[in-house]
Amino acid sequence: MRVFSFFMSVSFTCLLTAGAVHGQAPAGNTPADKDVLVGKDGEKLIGQMEHADGTSVVFKSDVAGEVTIEWAKIQELRSAGKFAVIPKGAKLRSKEDEANVPRGTVTATDQQIAVNTGTQPAPAPVPVGNVANVVAQPAFEGAFVRQGFFKGWNGGLTGAIALITSTQKSQTYTGAVNLVRAVPNENWIDLRSRTTIEFNGAYGKISQPLTPTVKTSLSHFALEQDWYLKPRLFVFGEGILDHNFAQGLKLQQDYGAGLGFVVLKSDVQEFDVKVSANYIDQRFEVSGFDKTLFGTVFGETYTRKFAHGILFNEQGGFTPTWNDTSAYSAFVGAGLTFPVYHRFGLTMGALDNYLNDPPPGFRKNSFQFTAGATYSLR
Repeated sequence: MRVFSFFMSVSFTCLLTAGAVHGQAPAGNTPADKDVLVGKDGEKLIGQMEHADGTSVVFKSDVAGEVTIEWAKIQELRSAGKFAVIPKGAKLRSKEDEANVPRGTVTATDQQIAVNTGTQPAPAPVPVGNVANVVAQPAFEGAFVRQGFFKGWNGGLTGAIALITSTQKSQTYTGAVNLVRAVPNENWIDLRSRTTIEFNGAYGKISQPLTPTVKTSLSHFALEQDWYLKPRLFVFGEGILDHNFAQGLKLQQDYGAGLGFVVLKSDVQEFDVKVSANYIDQRFEVSGFDKTLFGTVFGETYTRKFAHGILFNEQGGFTPTWNDTSAYSAFVGAGLTFPVYHRFGLTMGALDNYLNDPPPGFRKNSFQFTAGATYSLR
């Protein structure tokens, strides 16, 4: 009896292991709410199709986790959930465009995707090479629903503090806010608009007996609204406020409008260039150097996502001024964010400003470095 019990135990363990390796239940027992993917080698995955494009499918297996499989390696795919199959070249900018995209459960065999819309006649199967994206129906329809202004924001908040109390007392506070709201907020559909809000600030004070107090105060605020005319072409309006005690600048107000172009865009990076006509009002600590300027801003922005959630962003600009050619300016800023725990991370950022014509006694260049804890909104 002991030998028989041992044999049965080993056999049962082997069966469980085999089932786990192949990630499947018997063919007739597949749950009705599960998607099924069968490879050309006969291996069967049960789980949920997340999305697909013209070259591959992203499938979340109940056992193997998330995997990406090329269409050429798939023998059959059947979905229990409903998806939207977006053909290449489809323009999706309105409710009318949405209505032309077939939605329903999908079946893929022989490099062809058939959509069961529940209507007659059924749409003809689409070759996978003619497909731009396959996305879940709720996400597809949600991209055409207008959201309130306070929804859909991405970005993060960064803050740091340093205090020293002794014969010399020192306090330093730094902070940054970077927010982006894209409409729609999906990477498979062309943008209609984008709102960007940025803030960088630093304040510091050092004091000790019989010595004048040394103060540092810098702040930069920028708001930009983009409207897309085409997938890579947009118009924008912007407003920028700068205060820089280190350069004798009480307040600079910068308002402009212009044209932008997306030079490079993919799932992991984007590079934009912009040009705008701007009105600039400068107020200095020495009022005799106040200026009202008209100029052109040539700018660029770059973002890059790396492995493990690391995010890099960079921007720069040069502003020649036409009514006072000696008052030109430039700036460049960059930031690198490392995820640490859930939504918390570490951010290091730098901002360099250049004013060619500050009041006497002030340097033309100002550099600000920020390092601190970051809380990401998403």
